[in-house]
Amino acid sequence: MSTNPLETSANSVNPVERLAALVGSDIEAVDAVIHSRMVSETPLIPALAAHLVDSGGKRLRPLITLAAAHQYGYRGVEHLKLAAAVEFIHTATLLHDDVVDESNLRRGRPTANTVWGNKPSILVGDFLFSRAFQLMVEAGSSPVLAVLANASAIIAEGEVMQLRSAKNLAIGEGDYLKVISAKTAALFAAAAEAGAMIAGAEEAHSRAFYEYGRNLGIAFQLVDDTLDYSGRQAVMGKSVGDDFRECKVTLPVILTLARASEEERRFWRKTIEVGVQEEGDLSRAIEYLERGGALGETIGRARTYARAARDALSLCAESDIKAALAEIADFAVERAY
Repeated sequence: MSTNPLETSANSVNPVERLAALVGSDIEAVDAVIHSRMVSETPLIPALAAHLVDSGGKRLRPLITLAAAHQYGYRGVEHLKLAAAVEFIHTATLLHDDVVDESNLRRGRPTANTVWGNKPSILVGDFLFSRAFQLMVEAGSSPVLAVLANASAIIAEGEVMQLRSAKNLAIGEGDYLKVISAKTAALFAAAAEAGAMIAGAEEAHSRAFYEYGRNLGIAFQLVDDTLDYSGRQAVMGKSVGDDFRECKVTLPVILTLARASEEERRFWRKTIEVGVQEEGDLSRAIEYLERGGALGETIGRARTYARAARDALSLCAESDIKAALAEIADFAVERAY
């Protein structure tokens, strides 16, 4: 059974693979750029970076960059550098996240920090951030550089916001959305906008791709936060209940708290605020989330953002690229089932 969250059954067509086919050899060219820029005289750097880069991810964010450029007829090569930069930024944030979250498993494999330790993971993440900025500068577009640099800063802010919100049951839905908009959606948005900009799209069209990426990113994170309390998580190569063990306050917990009994509130205060968790607490948490409808309600929110992502593409001319991007917005939610 596949452990990739973006893989569908044999009887269905994966829209991510369809999009990859539509951009032709560009995704292979991006992989070549990525691997050439991972080279270093320090052997640990390419070894640790490749552990995550080559772990089976579908390169969705760089694919969106390439697709946006293709949508507007781009014929140059600078979009390859931008797509590689986007993947480096994403990989760097994952390396840092796994250290902060003390994660042991990602994409069905031991995390880099588990294999090499925290310090090497942080430093190689920094190396990849630096490589990303080199590629962004080489692409030769100051406006695009500004978009991706701004996204990098926003992502870092989102990580700090999430760290400060851990164990805080006073966090509301608005605060939560600020965190995921920064931590996850900012890079999706920048990846889409950068591809349109490098192709010379009109400002309104570049903005439309920004909105597509932003809403898609939020939908993805909402589904991820739901799946953390679902058996589907194991199929996707991740541990069930990581957010619970890390005392993260995600939307399913926020929605459950809004209608919780005093007994349930005591449970959440003990397990999340105080951080005292015993055997059976995860199962009890899942029971509360399912019984109160929080998981289904979170998926409902994700559907709303997926529709907004599709709607953002209405300004774009009809094309196979546009159709595949719209299908990916739907698939962001469907992967929960």
